Amino acid sequence: MLKIRLKRLGAKKAPSYRIIVINSTTKREGRPIEELGYYNPKTKDMKLNKASAESWISKGAQPTDTVKYLIANCNEDGTLNYKKKETVKLSKKAMAKKAEEEARKAEEAAKAAEEAAAESSEAPAEETAEA
Repeated sequence: MLKIRLKRLGAKKAPSYRIIVINSTTKREGRPIEELGYYNPKTKDMKLNKASAESWISKGAQPTDTVKYLIANCNEDGTLNYKKKETVKLSKKAMAKKAEEEARKAEEAAKAAEEAAAESSEAPAEETAEA
């Protein structure tokens, strides 16, 4: 069975990968049938021959989950369509402080709502007394 998978290159803690078509029983660093491109997860740099990858898939090659993701998020020119995460990870102290602020704001909003409700219930009573 043919697989489309990543072949690891690069130094220790600095991975770089080639996207290859290879027999599933061959070693990870074995000789590939075809090299489709490369991917660097540190810099999010990628170049992929998308047409060739899709033709191999149509011939029956099975892509790994990571390669499936890369093919799905690949532009027509072969570059990665990467979306940076918008959320920022906070420390435990910062999350506790943020939770306290939100609780304080919720209490103030509840008090304001109670006051508004009390004022609106008093207003019709005054109007009826005047009439």
